[in-house]
Amino acid sequence: MRVIALVSGGKDSCYNMMQCVAAGHEVVALANLRPANHKDELDSYMYQTVGHEAIDLYSEAIGLPMYRRTIKGSSIAIGRDYTECEGDEVEDLYHLLKQIKEKEGVEGVSVGAILSDYQRVRVENVCKRLNLQPLAYLWRRNQEDLLREMILSNVQATIIKVAAFGLDPEKHLGKTLDQMEPYLKQISQDYGVHVCGEGGEYETFTLDCPLFRKRIVVDSSDVVMHSADAFAPVGYLRLLQLHLEDKTHHLPSSRALGVLQPCSSCVIQETSTENGDYKEISKPQVTWDLTASNSSDTVKLDHWSVKTKKGYQWISGPSIPMEGKSINDATRQTFSLLQVELEMKDYTLSDIVLLHLYIKDISDFGIINSVYQSYFNLNPPARVCVETPLPDGVSLQVDCLVHKSESTLQDITQGQKEVMHVQSISHWAPANIGPYSQSVKIGDEIFCAGQIGLIPCTMQLIEGGVRPEAALSLNHVQKILQATKSGTKLSNILLANCYVTDKKYIAAVQKYWQKAIKEDIEEDEGYRMMEATPGILVVVAIPHLPKGAAVEWHAIAMTREVRERKSFILNKKLEVYEINCKVVMSGSPSSAAISLSLSLLLSPVNSLSLKAALQELAVVFQQAMDKLPGDVIPVCFKIFYCKDAINPSLVQRDLARSLEDLPGSKNPLLILVPAADLPDLEILHVACWLTN
Repeated sequence: MRVIALVSGGKDSCYNMMQCVAAGHEVVALANLRPANHKDELDSYMYQTVGHEAIDLYSEAIGLPMYRRTIKGSSIAIGRDYTECEGDEVEDLYHLLKQIKEKEGVEGVSVGAILSDYQRVRVENVCKRLNLQPLAYLWRRNQEDLLREMILSNVQATIIKVAAFGLDPEKHLGKTLDQMEPYLKQISQDYGVHVCGEGGEYETFTLDCPLFRKRIVVDSSDVVMHSADAFAPVGYLRLLQLHLEDKTHHLPSSRALGVLQPCSSCVIQETSTENGDYKEISKPQVTWDLTASNSSDTVKLDHWSVKTKKGYQWISGPSIPMEGKSINDATRQTFSLLQVELEMKDYTLSDIVLLHLYIKDISDFGIINSVYQSYFNLNPPARVCVETPLPDGVSLQVDCLVHKSESTLQDITQGQKEVMHVQSISHWAPANIGPYSQSVKIGDEIFCAGQIGLIPCTMQLIEGGVRPEAALSLNHVQKILQATKSGTKLSNILLANCYVTDKKYIAAVQKYWQKAIKEDIEEDEGYRMMEATPGILVVVAIPHLPKGAAVEWHAIAMTREVRERKSFILNKKLEVYEINCKVVMSGSPSSAAISLSLSLLLSPVNSLSLKAALQELAVVFQQAMDKLPGDVIPVCFKIFYCKDAINPSLVQRDLARSLEDLPGSKNPLLILVPAADLPDLEILHVACWLTN
């Protein structure tokens, strides 16, 4: 990819440029925004301007053209999100990159952001408008590791500004990264200073790196005191005279960058070799007695759940028969009707938090995604997309969770929607270049999009099969939870769904889940495994996943203290089948998850009454609800059923009737999803999320 590198003069933009070259991209030009009237320090939320007087030397030092533009705008649109805003300094970046793209034919942009969502969101906005791919290989890297890596990679940068407690202009300006590293680690521990200066604690100017053909030498400089604060004085170096110096042993880029570490995600390996992980398990076989189910009783099937006090509501979207329609038309009609349904309840598409998209043929994914994208733009919902064996004539099935708070101002503030939609390619987690977000957070709840085992820096599926895919994709979930809310881990998951493409993989992912949760909990000092209450895991075998993946994880997590959780199990064994129920309550206790499974005790089974079995399932569910707080509502019954073992229309009718007949029952929305298979001899598995 032909890349333009945004350079400020600092270590981060320089090192990310090195990462781009190491990843095989071709950096063809440099770009910089400079302050007007040669002002040293600009009050900018976006750009480093200290050291701007030396930036022109970069062009000759690295041997690439430099494009510069004077910053005319100011920080106007400073909210969490950004849309085009005339007069904002972000628009100066847009015009600069537009000019470069037209002249150099670039496809990507090197961005040195490490932790600033403010900068990332704005650069991604500009790149999207110009159809450029942002490359942010430093994004959310461990800062101590990153600083050490920069030093070992021979990035020679000097401190040119300090603005933090523990940093003194008289002592620390002009020091190199190598000289400052031990002290930066110390004040990070003492005062919470970001080791790489991501909080604006300090800024640097790079004098040399392996990409430079010539090094920059500072001949003279002045210390300028910007603020003489007694605790955190702010000062910077004004670089007065500089010159370039030839490097006697300049190496070609490929050799010079040989010290760079590979992406940690690329080398994740799951070494588990348990025997029996892939044992073949026969499908359950049952012959139903449908005498009771064939009655003329009818039941009204709702498309909406009740609305909770927090403002959540689940909708089962329209199921459009193909009837000669193209997949493009069927998808467009599905989402147009969904939009109408939402508007009837005073919602818009932007109120969707989480959307499940089940498609009959994964080869239609590209067309469906293209149409889908036309309905969602800024801050799209988290999404789960898998192939399922939908009924004949149905090409896709949609359901979604919407949220709109109608509570007090304080409740609305606590329940604000926070969306993580990272579109930059990095070493962190897969970029969501498409129309969905990695996660959406509402209050204490985090809804994480489906994750497959893509290597973030290449966006290619990791090799090796189900084990490395399970490890890498669950690691993505972990990173997304942590980035969405600091301190949130896998043990915070309340309800997880894992989709696999073969029943023989089910035991393997179940074991890996248990292992990952155990390791996660053991990292928390003082939290013993016996005290732990892991979330519920529901594993479903389906025919195919996007990009040919074998595993996909999706999770709903709570940011509250995990140690306060409670759980209980209810089991009911009958003559030829059993019902297993597990309930996990969050520490709030404002949310809960219920898992209900209907399993055969032997196979095959003859003359089993479907209606009676579903009545027993409803009774166990009611027993579970009786143990939960009265204001917790079951929003949705996601019913995964073995396609070849059960009739979905009868399940929906008889289960709805059974739930209605229970005294004081809070009826959830029923959503049936066909599965290729379920664990062991399960023929039906319900995943239920509850909230108040």
